[in-house]
Amino acid sequence: MAHGHHGNHEHGTHQPGRHDHGDIDWSEMAPLLEAQAELFTSLYERALAWLTDKQTEPGLIVDAGSGPGVVACLLAEAFPGARVVAVDSSEPLLERARARAERLGVGDRFSTVAGELPGVLEELDYPADLLWASRSLHHLGDQRAALAAFAERLAPGGTLAIMEGGLPARFLPRDIGIGRPGLQARLDALEEEWFAGMRASLPGTVAEAEDWPGLMTAAGLRPTGSRTFLLDLPAPAKDRARAYVAATLSRFREAFADHLDADDRSTLDRLLDPDDKAGVHHRPDVFVLAAHTVHTAAHAV
Repeated sequence: MAHGHHGNHEHGTHQPGRHDHGDIDWSEMAPLLEAQAELFTSLYERALAWLTDKQTEPGLIVDAGSGPGVVACLLAEAFPGARVVAVDSSEPLLERARARAERLGVGDRFSTVAGELPGVLEELDYPADLLWASRSLHHLGDQRAALAAFAERLAPGGTLAIMEGGLPARFLPRDIGIGRPGLQARLDALEEEWFAGMRASLPGTVAEAEDWPGLMTAAGLRPTGSRTFLLDLPAPAKDRARAYVAATLSRFREAFADHLDADDRSTLDRLLDPDDKAGVHHRPDVFVLAAHTVHTAAHAV
């Protein structure tokens, strides 16, 4: 399993059916991942604005689990004096990240390192003043050990920022007029079961209470705050948001087909049918509402 490439392009859900397979063609998947990350740009911009208030101008920023580099480039723009290193296990996604940095005019202070988290961080030439890890930590078996490894790569006075937790995304009202009300709540329950199984199957997995500030303290860091940021794209959703909703529900349909009753399978099929006026491509009540939480801690100088 490739750790790291899920970081900055998975939003609102843990995305079953993607991270639990190691044979994915990331070259083919990269454009979709980049488009989905771009949909969440406003959420990331607010999170990074919060970080700029907490962090003096960093010299080196590391994005641990960068994916195609959308947030790594936002970090470069938020901190114009910093060098940014995007770290990911997927070279095709890092190629995408480098091209994006060049396109946005930050390529001269942008570089990439390919490898598995957290060990790949030992290859960095310098400690990080800001280490950002977005939804990548929960794909590492021993999260406590991973946080300790992150902490070891921080410069004195540096900041670790992890994006973990929040709330399940919502795309539709509870009652959508077809099928039984509460479809997304039932999908949430299935996703929780999938996520527990995914965690249990990771190499070296260790059960851990998800007290992120507590775990950061155990890693020798000083927690400096937690804040949740919203993505609120109201109905009627634009085409880009509808594409994200359709892609997410399609993965749920594929991953959970054997666990859904016939009514819910039929409802999902209708929602995903581009020719059905009750589907997410057409219906006027489609929205995207997501909440992601960022936890920060400082290197104990």
